[in-house]
Amino acid sequence: MNRPTEVGAPKEPASADVACRSIFRRLLEVIESRQVERPSGSYVVRLLDEGHQAIGGKIIEEAREVAVAAAEKTVTDQGPLIHEIADLIFHTLVMAGWAGISLNQIEAELAGRFGTGGLREKAARGQGTP
Repeated sequence: MNRPTEVGAPKEPASADVACRSIFRRLLEVIESRQVERPSGSYVVRLLDEGHQAIGGKIIEEAREVAVAAAEKTVTDQGPLIHEIADLIFHTLVMAGWAGISLNQIEAELAGRFGTGGLREKAARGQGTP
């Protein structure tokens, strides 16, 4: 069974939701294992060693690349945008791993916002007006 999607977006099976959740969990597990095992030549180990400023720089770089890919996206070629979004998520998960933040904590934060309008949620944090 396919879930509804926006016009022009490819349809994915509902099981893709489960696969996505597990890949995020698996990525964080790998990041956590890199902190302990510290294999030589590991990109993740290098980022973790360089700290939040280097990881943050990669997040900013990837966010910029997402914006550029979105501007260049076509209905028939979403690959570059998908690639850049995956890079952004990956580097954000590296930051979470560096900071000791679990996927459960991230999910709880998002769940707490679910059903709350974005403008109201920002206003409640003192970052905007409804």
